[in-house]
Amino acid sequence: MSLKTIAARIFASHIYKKTQRWATNPIETQRQVFEGLIQKAMKTQFGKDHNFESIRTYQDFAKQVPIRDYEALRKYVDRVVQGEENVLWPSKPLYFAKTSGTTSGAKYIPLTKESMPYHIEAARNAILHYIHETGNAEFVDGKMIFLQGSPVLEEKNGIQLGRLSGIVAHYVPNYLQKNRLPSLKTNCIEDWETKVDAIVEETINEDMTVISGIPSWVQMYFEKLQEKSQKPVGTLFKNFNLFIYGGVNYEPYRAKFENLIGRKVDSIELFPASEGFFAYQDCQKEKGMLLLLNAGIFYEFIKTEDFLEDNPKRYTIGEVEIGVNYVLIISTNAGLWAYNIGDTVQFTTIKPYRVIVSGRIKHFISAFGEHVIGKEVEQAMKEAISGTTVRINEFTVAPQITPKSGLPYHEWFIEFENFPEDESSFSEAIDQSMRRQNVYYDDLIQGNVLQKLKISKVVKNGFQDYMKSVGKLGGQNKIPRLSNDRNIADKLKTYQ
Repeated sequence: MSLKTIAARIFASHIYKKTQRWATNPIETQRQVFEGLIQKAMKTQFGKDHNFESIRTYQDFAKQVPIRDYEALRKYVDRVVQGEENVLWPSKPLYFAKTSGTTSGAKYIPLTKESMPYHIEAARNAILHYIHETGNAEFVDGKMIFLQGSPVLEEKNGIQLGRLSGIVAHYVPNYLQKNRLPSLKTNCIEDWETKVDAIVEETINEDMTVISGIPSWVQMYFEKLQEKSQKPVGTLFKNFNLFIYGGVNYEPYRAKFENLIGRKVDSIELFPASEGFFAYQDCQKEKGMLLLLNAGIFYEFIKTEDFLEDNPKRYTIGEVEIGVNYVLIISTNAGLWAYNIGDTVQFTTIKPYRVIVSGRIKHFISAFGEHVIGKEVEQAMKEAISGTTVRINEFTVAPQITPKSGLPYHEWFIEFENFPEDESSFSEAIDQSMRRQNVYYDDLIQGNVLQKLKISKVVKNGFQDYMKSVGKLGGQNKIPRLSNDRNIADKLKTYQ
């Protein structure tokens, strides 16, 4: 056993105990975070505009600070981007995480000297919790790869900007630098396909023990490794036993991954975003990720069903219930206030508070009032695949409102790796799962408003080709699991 392994286990025990102190005292922890945020931002322009000096309770805050998305907060963000100080948070941000918006073009999410450390610590602590629980720390002696965006940063009015994963790459601790791949030169390659080819060349003869990234893009890396070596990834990397992921649900990809690897490996789920690092999987035996209540973020929650009301009820951490779908609202030490990040969550436990990401508030299907969310379609796919030889590379769902004949239906675009022996039975399994999960969908089928779903097969690499065609191949980009329109669906018809 190496000194690094021993040190990792000791540090993991320390971090676990530290986590337990705030996780077992959640309401007080959030109260302290809330008061600290208000006090710190009192003299900012936003604080003055919203009378932070008069805020004594959360109820005061909820009355004075409305829920906003990026567009609604943009008049403040634009002033920060122009170089103005003390607008949303004291002084200037260290960075802007640049993301692509739908209606607002490029979005600039501030990262401050107070918020930046939490992005780094959360990823580290997720690994340390895994070490503490399993005792498995030998992987720290091997090579680790994090498939991420380019670390090359631009500058705008004295503030550096880039993709979040590229910014975070500058904060890899010294004790991991020798173990970390790819090289800086390879990591700076912008074209994703060229970059993955270069990563394959750099890693194919290394002792890779940890691999991390968005599942769809790691899958592309694995396929290229297997094509070049003619070996399963698990044979090529004999000590690879930990996959770390975030951004999308791993379950639809798990069967394909295990086939590419040749065996099962442990996994850790993360919930990072440019706006903050919200949660990580702290236990291999429990469903859900530990919500980080001490990380400079104050959380509010609005029931998804109430979100479009004029003045929906806002819930704090002590008021949430297990299994309810909530829109996640955050106020942060980067200067985002009552900010809707667009994600929806459900709590799986409340002692401690663990969540799953159930979807995006903008990613749903309700063409006929069915209110279908991402969690439901992913669960349906998981159930349909379970116990079969079917493997999929990717899928997305959209409504077909005006079919050439018959009733409307939900169209499932699926890129199969292994096709089902009986496509009709496979389609029926998905449909039955959807009907069990969603009473509205079931009612529409029974009432002959919708017919049962239909599957449209996408050719191999069709989703990758589509993402490339719209300039979103690789990095942190991912295909929406479902849409309430046919913008993506109609383009995918080209790849059938």
